[in-house]
Amino acid sequence: MSHATSQASIPVIALRTATIADAPLLRQWDEQPHVLESDPNDEWGWETELKKSPDWREQLIALVDGRPVGFVQIIDPACEDSHYWGDAPTHLRAIDIWLGDAKDLGKGYGTVIMRQAIERCFASRDVTSIWIDPLESNRGAHRFYERLGFEFLRRQTFGQDHCLVYGLTRERWNCLRAT
Repeated sequence: MSHATSQASIPVIALRTATIADAPLLRQWDEQPHVLESDPNDEWGWETELKKSPDWREQLIALVDGRPVGFVQIIDPACEDSHYWGDAPTHLRAIDIWLGDAKDLGKGYGTVIMRQAIERCFASRDVTSIWIDPLESNRGAHRFYERLGFEFLRRQTFGQDHCLVYGLTRERWNCLRAT
């Protein structure tokens, strides 16, 4: 199947704010082997976190034809309360993304969702760069982010997780979109 054909078959994907009603689904997704493999040491505390709506975070559910397929979190690392990223510079966003059900992998949903998340980040004129932090062992994620234009910045350990930090600047994203 050609690239153009596969892109044409991807349904419209909408992002909506996650609510406390999504907690059971998110907990179920957290138990899926492919999710555990990419995020083995995090406890998201859905019942607590979904009740909060701080200015520095968006938690979103991705929907394909109205069916939940994934989760996206966009944060301002300079403001978030856990200081996960340490002393992060201003004018930055960080994204977490995953598809919940293994049957939805390999269909192009992640690419569409990630592009929407990137556009959402850069909709703010103040944002100059986006960071992501896949596990060092997750080679598939590295290729995925590199295809989207992210560039390797550094290795970093977050808690027990050895990660590669990638960045995407507004300038690079605009150049990639123009081609």
